[in-house]
Amino acid sequence: MERRDQLKDARRIVVKLGTNVITHAGAAAQDGIALGRLNMLIEAVAREQRAGRQMLMVSSGAVGMGQRALGHRERPRSLGLRQACAAVGQGQLIALYSQAFGLLGVQVAQVLLTQADLADRDRLLCLRTTLTRLIELGVVPVLNENDSVSVRELIEHRGQEDAVGFGDNDELSARVALAVDADLLVLLTDVDGCYTADPRDEPTAMRFARLERIEDALVARAAGSTSAGGTGGMASKLAAARAAAEGGTAVLITSGHNPKALQQALAGEDVGTFIPAPSSPGRRRRAHRRAIAVAASSAGALVINEGALQALVQRKASLLPVGVIDVIGEFSPGDVVELRDASGRAHGRGLVNYAAAACRALKGRKSGEIAEVLGWQGYDTLISRENLVLSSV
Repeated sequence: MERRDQLKDARRIVVKLGTNVITHAGAAAQDGIALGRLNMLIEAVAREQRAGRQMLMVSSGAVGMGQRALGHRERPRSLGLRQACAAVGQGQLIALYSQAFGLLGVQVAQVLLTQADLADRDRLLCLRTTLTRLIELGVVPVLNENDSVSVRELIEHRGQEDAVGFGDNDELSARVALAVDADLLVLLTDVDGCYTADPRDEPTAMRFARLERIEDALVARAAGSTSAGGTGGMASKLAAARAAAEGGTAVLITSGHNPKALQQALAGEDVGTFIPAPSSPGRRRRAHRRAIAVAASSAGALVINEGALQALVQRKASLLPVGVIDVIGEFSPGDVVELRDASGRAHGRGLVNYAAAACRALKGRKSGEIAEVLGWQGYDTLISRENLVLSSV
């Protein structure tokens, strides 16, 4: 069995509970939360906190709880009704956690987020400060997407009954883990890790005990069907795992139906699928680079040549205009843009120093020509090294 030192040594841990973990599988609206299972998971989190770890939770389930409280048997398709369900369910969900953790002598705090909160650098810094202070006080933050006001995300996915802005909180949990410099992200789901195929359909499917790289093909093969209660599948979890691991946070995907899974994993036992983070402290990104890494979306892209890519990777250089061969999209100075090669593969992202129109005028030019081309000059580079985040896998 491979070593899992990053699990045993993890101090700050984000635990994500999916809808199919906290509710009964295929439950009708009136059947509600799987209280026995949820209480055991809460006890497991509280136990680890008492052992000296700093615990945060990302929980799904607000829309479902509000749906049941309002007497709706099916998940609402209407944007307004879904937001109403979320508004009702958010209070019930945090009340449930407050009572259960309170019986164990642990305080909880509700934190509701939208994509914009994690995209804005000032708000992200405030969030980081708040969460850090809460865990220092021994409080367990319980985070969830604020579906009651996430209008843009819900409208974008209209017509997809179960789609939400953060992909069933998988993406949200990864971005929170990066924002607080978590050592470990635990994604609790209804299967014990990532398999070569869905084990519920293929009995001979084999579990990946450890994944050093998450290939696109693996995501496609492991993707499961979306359930009636939740919105995420294995593809969503692997995408979240990729983002977290690239940012320096180890990830474990394991079963939330096993009440001992968290304890076993943190003891180094072979449960779930482990995605290690880079072991070198130098690979852990500084705070402002993490803000770039967890930005909600990129405003556009700079397509760079092979020489520029090698300079960025091997020499840790800044991106000069001479290395740019194409500019995609419209963006302003300070926006996050992707860096792509000629084939379209993304290699990272960064805060761009010039607007898209200026970048188009400067592509292929030397830095000494910037003032001549634009009539003015702000920077010698299109993206400065300190504002650049490259992918590690």
